[in-house]
Amino acid sequence: MSTKLLVLGVNGFIGSSMVEKILAETDWEIYGMDLSDHKIQAFLDHPRLHFVKDNVLENTKWVEEHIQKCDVIFPLVAVANPALYVSDPLFVYKLDFESNMDIIKLCVKHKKHLIFPSTSEVYGMSEDVPFNEETSALVTGPINKPRWIYSCSKQLLDRVIHAYGMQEGLSYTLFRPFNWIGPKQDEIKSSKAGSARVLAQFISNILDGKDLQLVDGGLQRRCFTYIDDGIDALIEIIKKRDTSAYQRIFNLGNPDNEHSIKELAEMTIDALKRYPSLKKKAENAKIIVTNSDQYYGEGYQDVQRRVPSIENAKQALSWAPKYSMKEALKKTFDYHLV
Repeated sequence: MSTKLLVLGVNGFIGSSMVEKILAETDWEIYGMDLSDHKIQAFLDHPRLHFVKDNVLENTKWVEEHIQKCDVIFPLVAVANPALYVSDPLFVYKLDFESNMDIIKLCVKHKKHLIFPSTSEVYGMSEDVPFNEETSALVTGPINKPRWIYSCSKQLLDRVIHAYGMQEGLSYTLFRPFNWIGPKQDEIKSSKAGSARVLAQFISNILDGKDLQLVDGGLQRRCFTYIDDGIDALIEIIKKRDTSAYQRIFNLGNPDNEHSIKELAEMTIDALKRYPSLKKKAENAKIIVTNSDQYYGEGYQDVQRRVPSIENAKQALSWAPKYSMKEALKKTFDYHLV
């Protein structure tokens, strides 16, 4: 009997990438809901994708019916944009925390396996290198830095899910993505500051002939992970949800792809020079330094280094990332530019 997955936010970066890989590599069925469908257009006629264009927050009857129908629940609806953490923290809280609490309670009620997207942001300003799922402290900034509302919302959900597992037997797995990049992450049509995550922002700025802005110098270091590596891990979690992935937390990142944001800007310019139609724009692109208060607003605060331990995922899931930074960037740029 085929596994049935419910993916809420199926047209997002992770959801749409799951659709493509799961339909190609498994016999599983996907039931999905989202407000739009442009990232999954190629699969709308596939017999194992059942898509409804609707608002997850409003069509609660459909959501509960499909939680009952499916084996594994992925609540992927969330804000993951630092500019919004600062400019509209209440929206972030309502979408990321309140709406997900309802889904968690339904998974408890109907005894379904919940695979929940935590975030590398829960570690905050922990000084551990690398971050460990079991032992690292979760350290965030003061209340007057609303940047942390996303991290705190996700962290509290992690704690609630763990408590439901401990007290009421909720079957769950938490995964923490570390700077996943790849096709379909963000649109590159607008280079308005903060309108996209960093890689798409850099691409769109070059296309629009604008400077690449390094917030506070761009010395912050991140471990960039190609989306296919992340989805491979999620497939293993689904397969092992009743065994080695049961009630576990996994960092999913690539420690070998650690680079500063400044290095990412330089790599983006160098890579775009190889596309004949963009060579001149890339050569003319300038990298400038900007202040975080000017770029994001006064409520922003950043983390200098974010490196995952992936030993738990290696052992429990038999998973390890495969894609180098060079391969990840080439695949992403080709998707947008070829």
